[in-house]
Amino acid sequence: MNTIPQAVTIQPQPAPKPKEQVGNPDFVLSLARGLKVIECFEGHIKGRSVAEIAKDAGLSRASVRRLLLTLEMLGYAESSRRIYHLKTRVLKLGLSYLSSTSVIAAAQPALERITGVLGESASMSMLDGDQIVYVARSSASRVLSVGLSVGSRLPAYCTSMGRVLLAALPQGQLDAYLRNLRPRPYTAKTITDREKLRAVILKVRRDGFALVNEELEAGLRALSVPVCNRQNRVMAAINVGAHALRIDQKQMLHRCLPVLRESAATISEILL
Repeated sequence: MNTIPQAVTIQPQPAPKPKEQVGNPDFVLSLARGLKVIECFEGHIKGRSVAEIAKDAGLSRASVRRLLLTLEMLGYAESSRRIYHLKTRVLKLGLSYLSSTSVIAAAQPALERITGVLGESASMSMLDGDQIVYVARSSASRVLSVGLSVGSRLPAYCTSMGRVLLAALPQGQLDAYLRNLRPRPYTAKTITDREKLRAVILKVRRDGFALVNEELEAGLRALSVPVCNRQNRVMAAINVGAHALRIDQKQMLHRCLPVLRESAATISEILL
């Protein structure tokens, strides 16, 4: 049994709330506002107006307009008919993180090996609040309707990698997460009862892996294990996703779990 370490957290620290910012001479408010404006573009492929961003960010239109103009001058945004779009230069911000993190650099060859051995897509994610963020991926030729790539976000409660990462949280943080959770059913099999979710996550903690059966998308089955550093701290999770018609749960555990655990161990050996 590969129990997931309990007394660790891989959840990034949340941004300080406004009341925590008051009186802090090191806090740069303009930078925080600029980052908030960038975040407001998430999921809006047709762009956004000053008024829309101001409403979502809780800022004045004048402030948002100045921030957008600054981003435009720096090459991070562009405008057309009063609608703003982010430009590809923004990707440099994410790439700076990806290229400076050893766990991600170590993961890509391991994920590609998983895909080569199993013929299925493999991914790595980290926890960000109540979501998982895909930080590395190796895709098989088979594609389900869930389009995933580096940077994609999914809810943690109904994904295999999310449950592995939630299982690694200290008990107090897990309790707070479940208290604030407002789950919704993505399929008829999605577990939305918080006490049932608690039981499932605690089982994942004991077992050392998570198998999620068609809870995010009908026909999608996924299996995940944690990736730890040399201090046995959970840094990320890796998974394999497969179509439920190709492989049943028992076969997935028998065929895929050893490969995932071996790959996680390989990544762990490289981490500090």
